[in-house]
Amino acid sequence: MDFRKLPLALGLTLAFACGAASAQDGGTLQKIKDSGFIQIGGRDSQIPFSYKLGSDSASIGFTNDICLKIVDAVKARLGLAKLDVRYTMLNSANRIPLLQNGTVDLDCATTTNTTQRQQQVDFAPSHFVTNITAAVRKDSGINTFADLNGKNVATVTGSTSIQLLRGVRKNGAIEVHEIAGKDTSDGFLLLSSGRADAYVLDDVQLAGMIASAPNPGDYKILKESLRQEPYGIMLRKDDPQFKALVDETVTGLMKSGAIEQLYTKWFMSPIPPRNANLNFPMTDAVREIYKNPNNKGV
Repeated sequence: MDFRKLPLALGLTLAFACGAASAQDGGTLQKIKDSGFIQIGGRDSQIPFSYKLGSDSASIGFTNDICLKIVDAVKARLGLAKLDVRYTMLNSANRIPLLQNGTVDLDCATTTNTTQRQQQVDFAPSHFVTNITAAVRKDSGINTFADLNGKNVATVTGSTSIQLLRGVRKNGAIEVHEIAGKDTSDGFLLLSSGRADAYVLDDVQLAGMIASAPNPGDYKILKESLRQEPYGIMLRKDDPQFKALVDETVTGLMKSGAIEQLYTKWFMSPIPPRNANLNFPMTDAVREIYKNPNNKGV
């Protein structure tokens, strides 16, 4: 069919439909083999998991490095001399739809593995466990979640943090004024500009943004936690061959100890763009998932 003769809207609809059909009918491995490239879903600013150093650069980071190991495994399995990697920047709202319709093959960022999301997508073995907490300015006088009562609190649209915060409000523990940022960097901007008194998000992402801020000493992270959450790389459901290869690769990194080297690289060493060191030691929860890989959701 000649797409050039079709109206633009109809052409785009058919293109998405063909991408989804290709991903589902022959499986992701066949899709990659036929096209000669793999599509990775990245992020602009999720330091140190998936972020960009410039508008034209590809994503880098801890989760991205794990996904590149999966790319190597796919290349070897398919016997390809070359396999191109193409990136599409995703956000909390579009990451699942664009994975399902074949636009991306792997979501390589900080997606929490939840039982609700497992109804729509599959997850690789979890590669990180985080605590949902809040960042505040040191001079704010805020030391606990109870101190957030009556305050403006920033969250990210589509994140699990929103649901947890609303749960606290529903239980009558605190009453806050919620301000939603479109992504993680936008949420931190709400805090740093003074429009929000606190920013509720994963502790490690908060640490990354604080470390990269012009004045990192102005902020602190609360010690309280709303919940622990596992991060997992997302892939399409009902694709057993691709999932088996992804699981084998990620589990292999954990069992061999290679993932600990990646952890040291991104969490215990200076990283770009400011050569800041997050100095975020591995927690017991993270050590446990590396010792006993699993993809259990919360």
